[in-house]
Amino acid sequence: MKHVLMAVLFALSACASSGNQQPLPGSLTYGGKVVSSPYRPGTVVKNTFLGDFGYRVFETYVVQPDGTLRLTSQSTGPDFLWQ
Repeated sequence: MKHVLMAVLFALSACASSGNQQPLPGSLTYGGKVVSSPYRPGTVVKNTFLGDFGYRVFETYVVQPDGTLRLTSQSTGPDFLWQ
């Protein structure tokens, strides 16, 4: 039982520490594109697109001081909920 609990805790900690988000095909910054924004630094920019297997991808970017976008969060959900 103690080993099962340790394995579950280890698995949960691995999921929580995913690190930096990576842009997907369809992201504003996918493939190393440098996208400049006309908005002020610190502005939050949201992007939504249809990803693999019909899932809707929701992204949040923050405008950096040099005008480029930095991906801060990314999540997916079924597309039929957002039509």
